[in-house]
Amino acid sequence: MTILGKEAILEEIKKGNIKIEPFDEKMLGPASVDLHLSNAFRVFVHLPNDLCMTDDMDFKAATKGIQVHNGDTLTVKPGQTILGITSEKVTLGNGLSGWLEGRSRFARVGLLVHISASFMQPGICNHQVLEISNFGPIPLKLIPGTPICQFIFQRCESPGKYHGVFAGQTPDNFWLG
Repeated sequence: MTILGKEAILEEIKKGNIKIEPFDEKMLGPASVDLHLSNAFRVFVHLPNDLCMTDDMDFKAATKGIQVHNGDTLTVKPGQTILGITSEKVTLGNGLSGWLEGRSRFARVGLLVHISASFMQPGICNHQVLEISNFGPIPLKLIPGTPICQFIFQRCESPGKYHGVFAGQTPDNFWLG
């Protein structure tokens, strides 16, 4: 399996095997594409009972959707985890997969943008949900529109296509409910 560099990413975009909407070449690094934080979030709420970790568990049962207005911020306190989602919709051909990773400038102050489940399956076509945690000692203010994470593309040895429960997620259907 191979990580795609800048030229290979651009070639796959031209072929239609990678679609990023919206896309600007300024988002492109040597071997990744920066993705931006949208204004849609889900914050955890206190539940009267424990949340059972089963295949049919719904994360929306433990969270409340909010939108941050233009120019506003959302503070993540030390030890707090929230969910965010990217502004960009990423679509991958069924021979490509990828990894969603944080950016070092934010990690250095304790911000994790993907605690777990950072692997993106071939054939995805959605906005990427971010599991955002503050592992640092000070509150961190999130600003919608910030290039908060990077997508790293990888070729698969054989084709496949994601058909899971999160297919088609968008900022609009993410924060509602």
